[in-house]
Amino acid sequence: MMTVCTFNARTLASEASIEDLMMQARKIRYDVIGLTETRRHRPLNATFDTGEELFLGTCDSRGVGGVGVLVNTNLVMNIDSFEQLTIRIGRLRGEKALKFERRSPKPVINWDLFTSLAGFWEDAVVDNIDEEYDRLVQHLRDSGKSAEGLRVTKRRLSYETLELIRQRGAARAAGNYQLTSELAKRCREAIKEDLKEG
Repeated sequence: MMTVCTFNARTLASEASIEDLMMQARKIRYDVIGLTETRRHRPLNATFDTGEELFLGTCDSRGVGGVGVLVNTNLVMNIDSFEQLTIRIGRLRGEKALKFERRSPKPVINWDLFTSLAGFWEDAVVDNIDEEYDRLVQHLRDSGKSAEGLRVTKRRLSYETLELIRQRGAARAAGNYQLTSELAKRCREAIKEDLKEG
């Protein structure tokens, strides 16, 4: 699963504002953060000591707009390029192998990040905005149905299983990856048992 976030930066024109962004980003789990209103007059491509990579486009002559992306270390190697299409839309291209359920892994060569919508699109260029809008609406409906299904599943899980899931989250947040791995295995087994009974 990929975690994509968006952030209205208000400005990333100074080093201090970029440092503040990096400190805030380290407090959350993310793969890509789409940035808007960067208000930079010069593009920037920076790689930090921690491995994160920051791509920033430019704003217009009035200091309005500007987009960019912050890519976490686990995804940096898959990034091919960042391109600013307009002062409000940027495209991040990369190579990522996605695993489809009940199928073998299929390589997906081209994926785009539109920071204003923070969604994945199959087409490299938006030819028909109405079709794209309809696809976004359908995706949101499907996500809502999926979330409803998760609520039903959560009700079917036992208290002990939910406690294991909570402990796994706490272990991951604390950075204890060995315990996280052990708890994840126990969670999977407990969830299977609970869903068999339900």
